[in-house]
Amino acid sequence: MALTERQPQPEKKAASRARPMSGKAVVMLCATSFFVGLLLSGRMSSAPPSGRGSRVPLLADDGCDQMSRRNLDERGPPNDIMKEVSRTHLAIQSLDKSVSSLEMELAVERAKQNGGLGVAAPSRGVLPKAFVVVGINTAFSSKRRRDSLRDTWVPRGDKLRRLEKDKGVVVRFVIGHSATPGGALDRAIDAEAAATADFLRLDHVEGYHELSGKTRAYFATAVATWDADFYVKVDDDVHVNLGMLAARLAVHRATPRVYIGCMKSGPVLSQKGVKYYEQEHWKFGDEGNKYFRHATGQIYAVSRDLASYISINQPILHRFANEDVSLGAWLLGLEVEHVDDRSLCCSTPPGNSAGHASCCVQREPAVRVGSAGSIDQCSWRVCARADCEGKKLAGNVCAASFDWSCSGICKSVDRMRAIHSACGEGDGAVWSAAI
Repeated sequence: MALTERQPQPEKKAASRARPMSGKAVVMLCATSFFVGLLLSGRMSSAPPSGRGSRVPLLADDGCDQMSRRNLDERGPPNDIMKEVSRTHLAIQSLDKSVSSLEMELAVERAKQNGGLGVAAPSRGVLPKAFVVVGINTAFSSKRRRDSLRDTWVPRGDKLRRLEKDKGVVVRFVIGHSATPGGALDRAIDAEAAATADFLRLDHVEGYHELSGKTRAYFATAVATWDADFYVKVDDDVHVNLGMLAARLAVHRATPRVYIGCMKSGPVLSQKGVKYYEQEHWKFGDEGNKYFRHATGQIYAVSRDLASYISINQPILHRFANEDVSLGAWLLGLEVEHVDDRSLCCSTPPGNSAGHASCCVQREPAVRVGSAGSIDQCSWRVCARADCEGKKLAGNVCAASFDWSCSGICKSVDRMRAIHSACGEGDGAVWSAAI
């Protein structure tokens, strides 16, 4: 009897050896075989089933091995596969942006039904399409600045209209109204706007301490006027290469909720009377703390969804002392991609040498000889070009340039033309920009 009881045991061992693999193991092995196939240039080495209990028949029975070889044959070599992966990634990004846009449209409709928090954007179908709206922040007293831009990088008349129609690039000077609407200041702007047709008027009272409110009003008005991918705010003492700006923005076209600029984190100034004094400094922690990262105020861009968000919620968006900090605060708690683009904050040549090699960077002894053979004022110093000049010579022009020391171009009215000559991309660049 003891011998009889032991006889089934070899059969159990054989059954154990023939037991099929678990589902998890099969999946893992399928995945491994697929990626090994990718590494072997799309060719899957296969051997005919043997009678030794090989695992290949197990894979073949499940169709995993055959499907892997068939997919690789259809897709071709790894380079083609990577291109397909890249296309798939772009498609997913585009879908993500579409979903984000639909979510914002839904928020707009809800705001309308609930009486609205702010200026809800109208239906996209009735708005003129654009790629980017460039709003140039200006003041009543800045006509000479505006003219200096019209003489350099801001197109006039028919060129301005054609830029909108052919390239989707809208450029406008942005201004509100005076404390006494209809007064001399407003009439002067009305006359200038009638002659140039390059203004975007806001329902906003102008004032230096009202810049945060002006920024809210600009985005709300712009998003209600144009259906654009991006909305840019720039000061009227900054030099911009529109072609390069459009090209830099186009890189992020498929990304929803993007905030682009030169990101910084300056100190929170708590002493009354100093420039940029922050009255609510206590909200940022102890004395000596810094602000959160935000784009510098000279120029920045936001995508359509973020401009719509500001439009819908503008009455409840808190305004800090500084406009750039306010915008950063509005976007800080959202799912937003912050892009630090240093092409938007290149330095400009010094005022006495715009368009020429900039001197006087104190590093090591050097001698520069003047045109008459005499040693000039830059003796014993290294001659170096400004950032925007050097990058232009290297074939990589800047999108925007200004002087950090002046929070814009110092004496911009007098220097804008020379800087445009030294750092500009050329008048035809924007027409050939890939947008």
